[in-house]
Amino acid sequence: MKLIKKTIAWLVSIIIIVLLTGSIYLHLSAYQPSHNAQRAAQTATITNKATTFKAKHNRMTVIFYPGALVTPNSYSIWAKKVAASGYTVKIVHFPLNMALLNINAAGSLVAKSEKYVIGGHSLGGAMAARYAHNHNQQLKGIFFLASYPDQKGRLDTTKLAALSITGSRDGVLNWQKYNTNKRYLPKNTQYVTIAGANHGNFGSYGQQKGDKKATISNAQQQNEIAKQLVKWLENINY
Repeated sequence: MKLIKKTIAWLVSIIIIVLLTGSIYLHLSAYQPSHNAQRAAQTATITNKATTFKAKHNRMTVIFYPGALVTPNSYSIWAKKVAASGYTVKIVHFPLNMALLNINAAGSLVAKSEKYVIGGHSLGGAMAARYAHNHNQQLKGIFFLASYPDQKGRLDTTKLAALSITGSRDGVLNWQKYNTNKRYLPKNTQYVTIAGANHGNFGSYGQQKGDKKATISNAQQQNEIAKQLVKWLENINY
């Protein structure tokens, strides 16, 4: 009996060590915001739930799920620009910077009667779609930055407004799955391709592993993201 207890205790200790080691590794591996992104974040309200850029006269709230292992403030540049156009942006904070670990996080960031859209970058977009699949009462639309929904987040039977923005120099996005999974998007989805844009520059955190080099600057891509989002938001019937 003592041997069994010692064996169980040993196994539990090993599991805890592995989990802690993995957590530390993921934390240290996360992409960090650039100097310009961090400076933009200084104008936001930051809590353990979200980095929030408040619009002076909010027309609608934008909930955003970051890409895997990308810190929230990395998206501050375009978020600040969108907020300046009248839309409060809330960039969600996730455990270990992984939206997969709390797909329903958006629910705690909006009031019951609050009208909002949700979106995400890369894996964050897929998780935002899963959230939208199950919560679309007050939800007015969804947008994807270098991302697409999977079957668990299919939205093809909804009437949600949808926007898909990609970059022509994206070396991380699985283009085959992107094109295949268009079938899960609402029929009225708008598609925009930013010429010269890559995957990592949908945020501002430097070159991402496996990505192609962009032929436009990060500032140019950030401006175009904000421009396209605001244009789309203005046309949503809310």
